[in-house]
Amino acid sequence: MHKTLLLTLTAAMLASTAAGAAEITVATANMSAYIDPGRDHSNVGSQNYVNAFDPLIAKDYTKPGAEFSPAIATSWTQVSPTVFEVKIRDDVQFHDGSLVTADDVVFTYQRIIDAVTPEYGSIKRQFFNNFEKVEAVDATTVRFTTLKPEPLFETLLNAQQGYIVSKAYVSGLTGDPAVADISDYEAFALKPMGTGPYKITAFQPGENIVYERFEGYFGDQAPLDGFELRRIPELSTRLTALANGEVDIITNVPPDQIATIEANPALKVEGAVTPLFHIIFFNTQNPKMANAKLRQALSMAVDRNLLNEALWLGKAVVPPNHTYPQYGELYMPELEIFEYNPEKAKALLAEAGYDGSPIRFDTDPVYYTNGLLAAQAIKEMWAAVGVPMNLNVDPKWTGDDADMEARNWSNPMYFADPAGSFGTMWSPTGARVTGGTWKPNEAYTEMWERFRYSTDVATRKAAYAEIMAYVKEEAPFLVLYQPYESYGLKQDVSWAPLPGHIPYVLDFRAGSISVD
Repeated sequence: MHKTLLLTLTAAMLASTAAGAAEITVATANMSAYIDPGRDHSNVGSQNYVNAFDPLIAKDYTKPGAEFSPAIATSWTQVSPTVFEVKIRDDVQFHDGSLVTADDVVFTYQRIIDAVTPEYGSIKRQFFNNFEKVEAVDATTVRFTTLKPEPLFETLLNAQQGYIVSKAYVSGLTGDPAVADISDYEAFALKPMGTGPYKITAFQPGENIVYERFEGYFGDQAPLDGFELRRIPELSTRLTALANGEVDIITNVPPDQIATIEANPALKVEGAVTPLFHIIFFNTQNPKMANAKLRQALSMAVDRNLLNEALWLGKAVVPPNHTYPQYGELYMPELEIFEYNPEKAKALLAEAGYDGSPIRFDTDPVYYTNGLLAAQAIKEMWAAVGVPMNLNVDPKWTGDDADMEARNWSNPMYFADPAGSFGTMWSPTGARVTGGTWKPNEAYTEMWERFRYSTDVATRKAAYAEIMAYVKEEAPFLVLYQPYESYGLKQDVSWAPLPGHIPYVLDFRAGSISVD
């Protein structure tokens, strides 16, 4: 009888486990060539990290603002205006079973601060340029020293680029296991390991990533047994795969396909306005684009509201300046620096001495949802004021090319502060300034320093208003809109993008997803 009862209970347990098990497949439009949170700030990369890695400081991603809480760190204290000490848990495991120590935290940040590769150097300039050094005080205490007082300390320790990685694991991938060299960082990017609720078990660059639940996770257990991110670049193929049940979620659904998905009773759509701007930026260092009045005219020729209605069915958000509601007290919609005025555009073209020659506009064919359609519409808008466009459709990134004249791009919000979106691209150490397409003057640098490092909100707001006024005159870019990004799902999958995340994050942690 005991044997029969044991077999019955075992069978019941196995049946219960099988019933509760869930694995899903997500068809994504794009896929990363590498996985390393510390060197990545791409939209595509944002999909990869939150499930497999952890920051020192967590936040409530169900809310757009910044409400911080412990993660790997248990507490953090400001010791002096430029020194912070962080205590970490002693029970956090990497996916190989080893424990996280202060040395791992130091390693994670110091590789960026020391700019050991050009990619880490780029992240340093955009995120951690104020960090001087990181030191282990003891096995569970880390000291951060900054060059200036750091008003964004908690925010930066929550950023994806500071997700913790293992010093021993990275260093041991190639060569001398006691030393991390360039080949180790490259090997890690192809065989990544973190501390998150899922571990990455397979990665084919540009093709797919496979995740499995990590049973040793220190927080709430993952709700899925595992999942796969699979690249299917063609929209029609993604739609077919969803309809046929081959995949459970698809990304990058344009508004004109929402009704098609919703007409299928087995499917549904989730979406949200994304904390990211689609923009046009100009190469102000190209002699052809050096005149600010020409750039102002090209910006004024673009009817952003019409683009929103035509491409996004009015679901996108057209901002008055480079600002997001997530900025909280620093959200400043009263600053109107972008204007649609084709008649004024024509006058500015005349003042600039524009000679009527075509302006090259570069775009990827598929990378941005509605990106090519927007470029084609902008071509017509420029033509309406007398500017012919040479539309160059090419998957090659041309943003740093000297002969680039204008192109589309995206400007994500990496954290909820102007420094986390405008700053990463347009500050004196931002990507477009260091990339060589815009060279602001010394007065701009002073404005930025005053904005970035003040701990007084009123001072920061005043400085940001000055920065926006300077941008209006210089016109190095035009913000088009915040796109409304939609996802197609099976009816039995309950998931939606959370408002507190950076763009395109696929959060499948506890409380974020369920499968019936």
